[in-house]
Amino acid sequence: MNRLRGFLTSYHPIVFSLLFGHMIARIATSMSMPFLALYLAAHTDMGPGGIGFIVGAGALAATFGGFLGGALSDKYSRRLVMFTSLFAWCGVFIGFALTDNPLVLLLLSLMNGLCRSWFEPVSQVLMADLTEPERRMKVFSMRYLMANVGVAIGPVLGVWLGLGNGGLAFIITGSIYFVYAVTLYAMMIGFGIKDIEGGKQARKATIADAGRVVLGDRALQMFLLGGIVVGIGYSQLFGNMAPHLDRVFGHGDRMFGYLLTINAITVIALQLPLGWLANKRPPLLAIHIGNLFFALGLAGIGYADTFALQIVAMILFTVGEILNYPAATMLLDKLAPEQLRGAYYGAQTFTNLGQFIGPWAGGWLLGQYGGETMFAVMAVIVLSASFIYWAGSKGRQPMSTADKGRAM
Repeated sequence: MNRLRGFLTSYHPIVFSLLFGHMIARIATSMSMPFLALYLAAHTDMGPGGIGFIVGAGALAATFGGFLGGALSDKYSRRLVMFTSLFAWCGVFIGFALTDNPLVLLLLSLMNGLCRSWFEPVSQVLMADLTEPERRMKVFSMRYLMANVGVAIGPVLGVWLGLGNGGLAFIITGSIYFVYAVTLYAMMIGFGIKDIEGGKQARKATIADAGRVVLGDRALQMFLLGGIVVGIGYSQLFGNMAPHLDRVFGHGDRMFGYLLTINAITVIALQLPLGWLANKRPPLLAIHIGNLFFALGLAGIGYADTFALQIVAMILFTVGEILNYPAATMLLDKLAPEQLRGAYYGAQTFTNLGQFIGPWAGGWLLGQYGGETMFAVMAVIVLSASFIYWAGSKGRQPMSTADKGRAM
């Protein structure tokens, strides 16, 4: 009991609210957004390429929106950026359920990416602001765990409720996000979060400051490019996997929902042991091994002709996810100057460019050549990212403290 009390008092209540809210939000999102491609196929006349373009458009907005949102949070108010995006997000989800106009759907997808790219990096920086440096790694590990608990529950819940092809899923998601936003807003007022945010630096970083530092960090640029290439392959999980399964097996929404749950359960089960092993090795080694597992999983998804083999492929894919993404975040954290953490965390969303290119390119390949060829090509693309990370590490010369000060 004393250990539990000690744990609960070790972190700011807002941190716990963000962690719990992150899980609930992921449950809601996982009931709807992974099925967006199927929803568009059922309710519009668009082909695979057009559907892939709309699904990936959100990542395009996130590519540029994340850095801007992070930099604005460094300059102005974390709370303002968070709640502007969070309340707008509610309307985006409900909008998906109310229209079948391709142009409006494209706008909603762009807004979805923008809202996510503003809210998530800023919420991570806020959690770090409210947590002692030595406890931050645990907080972000808990956040990663909460996200995957949500993803484990959401798809199965969506399938069980029969929401895979219906607009009701988006209305439920928007409603849950509204409740989350109101609750979090009330808690932040109650705990005086306005007086806590913003860091301890004497002078706030401007957006121009952030841009100069990021543009001058060559290692960061190479690591972001590697993340873009990985994102092209990873995005097939949400952009084109469900239509591929529907073509091969039928009832693609059900199989896809179950495989997403297997993905999340695998993360929950293997995160700690694999994370423990990865922490004993350089982050780049974890990225290289992760890319290999990504490629094996993608190829497996393309060629597996039974549900059992699809499960094996998904587990391989998930091991790649566990190894790659935390290691990539560690590289970013080592590069980020304290006064520009918002901008650097936001800059990570430039990797979403891969998740814009991926669904569109994958959808075109799926329509022209079929799933086997498409997933094989994506496997090769992911493997090529290791060469980019390697090249970035060979020339890695992070800016010195003095250089960062001059940039400021």
